[in-house]
Amino acid sequence: MKKPVVLVVMDGVGETPNELGNMVAKATTPTLDAMKEKDPFRIIKAHGTAVGLPTDDDMGNSEVGHNALGCGQIYSQGAKLVNESIESGKIYSSDTWKDLIAGVKASGGALHFIGLLSDGNVHSNISHLLAMLKEAKKEGVGKARVHILLDGRDVPATSALDYVDQLEGTLAELNDASFDGRIASGGGRMVVTMDRYQANWGMVEKGWNLHVHGEGRAFASAREAIETARAENPGVIDQDLPGFVIAENGQPVGAMKDGDSVILFNFRGDRALEISMAFDGDASFAHFDRGAVPQVKYAGMLEYDGDLHIPHSYLVNPPQIRHTLTELLVENGINEYACSETQKYGHVTYFWNGNRSEKFSEELETWQEVPSDVRSFDECPWMKATEIADLVIAAIASGKYGFIRCNFPNGDMVGHTGNLYATEIAVESVDLELARIQKACDEHGCILVVTADHGNSDQMLEKNKKGVISVRTAHSLNPVPFIIHDPDERHEMDTESPFGLANVAPTVVELLGLKPYDCWEKSMLK
Repeated sequence: MKKPVVLVVMDGVGETPNELGNMVAKATTPTLDAMKEKDPFRIIKAHGTAVGLPTDDDMGNSEVGHNALGCGQIYSQGAKLVNESIESGKIYSSDTWKDLIAGVKASGGALHFIGLLSDGNVHSNISHLLAMLKEAKKEGVGKARVHILLDGRDVPATSALDYVDQLEGTLAELNDASFDGRIASGGGRMVVTMDRYQANWGMVEKGWNLHVHGEGRAFASAREAIETARAENPGVIDQDLPGFVIAENGQPVGAMKDGDSVILFNFRGDRALEISMAFDGDASFAHFDRGAVPQVKYAGMLEYDGDLHIPHSYLVNPPQIRHTLTELLVENGINEYACSETQKYGHVTYFWNGNRSEKFSEELETWQEVPSDVRSFDECPWMKATEIADLVIAAIASGKYGFIRCNFPNGDMVGHTGNLYATEIAVESVDLELARIQKACDEHGCILVVTADHGNSDQMLEKNKKGVISVRTAHSLNPVPFIIHDPDERHEMDTESPFGLANVAPTVVELLGLKPYDCWEKSMLK
C-alpha cells in the first residue's frame, strides 16, 4: 500500500451549471471550490444505467450509489430487477407468489399491497403494483386492498392525486362480480410506515395501525383524504400528509384478517425493513405494541437484508454482489474505517459491502455510527457533520487505517425537505467539515478523495411546461464531482472517457497501489 486514502461522500451534492434551485452553487463553499480549481477534478455519472437502473431517465439514489461505489461494478438494481422479473413472468412462477395467491384463494381473504404510490423508481414503481393486481385477478383472487404511501419526494411534491387517479382507474377496470379491489389506507411517506435505520419506530406504528387494524381518521376515498389534508394544512407536500383509512358504513374497508396475504411492493430496502420486521416478528417483537396480530402470509418485493433475512419471504431475488472493495482490502490485510450518522450509516456499511449487514472481517473493519436527531432536518441543517468529521479526523490521526470512508447526509436529507435556505446551510456545513478533514489528511500524509452518490441539493426548483416554478424535493439526474487531493503528488485523471460511480473503487485501489479484481470497471487515473 502506498498511502492511506480517505473517501468523503457528500450525499446529494450534484454538479451542474444550471442555476435554478442550485443550492450547491449558491452556497459558500471555499474548500470545495479550491479543490476543484487546484486538484484533479472531473464529473461522473451517478444515475441511470451507470448504477444499474433501467434507463438514464431514472434518478440515482443512495442505495444503488453506495452499491456501485463499494463494488466497482454495475449490477441490475431495484426497478430493473423487478422489471425483468415481471416482464419474464418469473415473479409469478416464484414459490412465494404461488403461496400468497393460494393462501387467499383457500381462505377467501384479501390480497393486500403496501407501498409507495409513484413512478419515482427509487423505492417503487406504480407499474409493478398495477401488473400484480391484474395478475392476481387473472389467477382467481377475489379481493384486493391497496395501502398507499404518498411520495412527493422522488416525484413532484404535490403529485399524489395523479397516482391515486391512475390506481383508481385500473381498479375500476378490474372490478366486477368476481373481483373487488379498493384503496384501504394511506399517508405521507415521512409520516407513516417508511422509517429507516430504526430512527423513529413511531412512524411504523402509525402505519401498522392504519394498514393492519384500519385505525385512523376515516374518509370515503383517498382523494377526499388528500384534499381535506391539503385544505387543513396549506402548503403541505405529499410526503408529509397525515395518515388515513377508507371506511364504508363506519367500518374500515381494508383491515387485515387471518388468512389474508400481504405484499410490500417497495423494492428498495432501507425504508422497507422495519415494517417487514413488524410483519415477520414473533411474540418477542418489542418495538411497539402491535395489538392483535392477524395471521397473514407476508412477503417483500425483494429480500431487504440478505444477512438478517428480512423479510422471510420475497418475490424477486436481489443482486448477488460479489468482489467488493472491502473484500479486496480484507484480502490484503488492510484496516478500514466507515462512519456516518444514522440516516446514512447503513449506506457506508450495509450497501457499501454489497447488501450485507455483517462485516467481512471483525478484525479489519471498524464501523462507527453517530445517532441522528429525530426531527425535521431543515431545523438543524448542519445535522451531525461536526461529529462525523471529529471521528474521521481521529481515525486519520490514529495511523491505523489504510482506507477511511464517511458520508455527510446533509445535502440529501435537508434537500428532501424542500427548504432552500436550510439546504444552502447544509451544503456549507459539509464544506466546513471537509476543510477540517483535508487539513488532517495533509498533516498525516493521506490522499483525500471527494465525491457524491447522486444529486439533490443541486436542483431544488423545477419549471413545468407552463413555466410555473415549484419546489423540487427529488434527486436530480445531474452527475457528481470526483476530486483527488494529494499535496505530494498530482494524480492525473482521464477527463474524456465516460465514467460513473462504479469507477471509484478501482481508482481508490490504484491510489492504494493494489491490484483490482478483473471483473471491475476501469480506474479513472491515466
